[in-house]
Amino acid sequence: CTQARCQRLDLSGNTRNWFLTGSPNSCRNLIGKGLRCLLNVPNTEVYKNAHHSSGRFCFQSSRPLGEKITPLQISSAGQLPHHFSAWNIQVIRSFRLSPSFQAAPVPLFWIIVKPAQKLFAIILGGSIRNWWKALPPNKRELFKERAKKNKWKILLGVSSLGVLFVMFYFTHLEETPITGRARLLMFGKEHFKELSQMEYDMWMEEFKSKMLPETDVRYQVVERVVGHLSESNKDVPQVSALNWVIHVVDEPGVNAFVLPNGQVFVFTGLLNAVSDVHQLSFILGHEIAHAVLEHAAEKASLVHFLDFLSLIFLTMIWAICPRDSLAVVGQWIQSKLQEFMFDRPYSRTLEAEADKVGLQFAAKACVDVRASSVFWQQMELAETIQGQPKLPEWLSTHPSHENRADHLDRLIPEVSRVEGSACFSLS
Repeated sequence: CTQARCQRLDLSGNTRNWFLTGSPNSCRNLIGKGLRCLLNVPNTEVYKNAHHSSGRFCFQSSRPLGEKITPLQISSAGQLPHHFSAWNIQVIRSFRLSPSFQAAPVPLFWIIVKPAQKLFAIILGGSIRNWWKALPPNKRELFKERAKKNKWKILLGVSSLGVLFVMFYFTHLEETPITGRARLLMFGKEHFKELSQMEYDMWMEEFKSKMLPETDVRYQVVERVVGHLSESNKDVPQVSALNWVIHVVDEPGVNAFVLPNGQVFVFTGLLNAVSDVHQLSFILGHEIAHAVLEHAAEKASLVHFLDFLSLIFLTMIWAICPRDSLAVVGQWIQSKLQEFMFDRPYSRTLEAEADKVGLQFAAKACVDVRASSVFWQQMELAETIQGQPKLPEWLSTHPSHENRADHLDRLIPEVSRVEGSACFSLS
């Protein structure tokens, strides 16, 4: 890593970007070396700008976004904010796309009923325990004898209940659009659109004073990128069926999300974070994929299904544990097992699927798909530069930056063969 190989491209102008000349492999090698590479650069001004831009370099694409339309460049739209200097450690550490996907819209009914269900399970379990403790020893023995005598009836009843759950699960399985993956879907599409409208109203109320006008160049950039993505993928019924509406929020957070009804929210902090329009296109393609694949409805369905099943275990915990303190510990263990064995791994699976489909959307829009992997490499390097600890992936709802980059690297040869993606050579 020498000064001769690092090139500064007008950080004070419109492009604001760092690139490393050479192949993507050389970029990957630099990322692996981490901060040591930057410290070896003799020019302190080069290092200072690299530090401020949080590692926003290592990629160069001479291609505009899509050769079938007028070339779309961020720089052609006007001046954008300069660099990452205001992007603090907390924002980088918590940088996760799709916040609305993680908090799928739920009706007021569920907000009220969910804690009431848990309270009912706790009271029921505690009542069973107290009833058993209050029984005289002879009645306990009598009860046990009756249970042994009717064990097959009890087993049949429990088995029937299990069969009902299995039947409910399989009768509510649907095929995921595009990928064909089987998934549980308990919400009707029309019902979920109504819930999405409720969430949209909530976000609009929260951000009403921070919305950029349509005349703002940053709004126009996002509008053109989303428009180009939707136009290039109009052969996908789920893409053409939605009316994509743009909202750019003047917030420093590095975030973007798309509601199931096609409302696109992009924070200006994300526009500062991306190196070029290709990275922005991939990120928005990823978010559009979440909406097209109905991930919010799927995740909400799984959460409610698991919550209902957990009520059975919660009742058993409070009925079996001899003391309330032990029951509380057992309840906490049960909730953490559900979270780390089901909720978070499932969220990571959905993120990986959105990466794959979003990459396909970007490829069909003639985006240089290599930018997708490089974006997550930059996020990884930014954390390394700022000395942030790396948490194990199993603690997160999202794949690690490194694993996302590796996953995208494996997908790039595949999407290059997608019909309509051969807009330019990736060699």
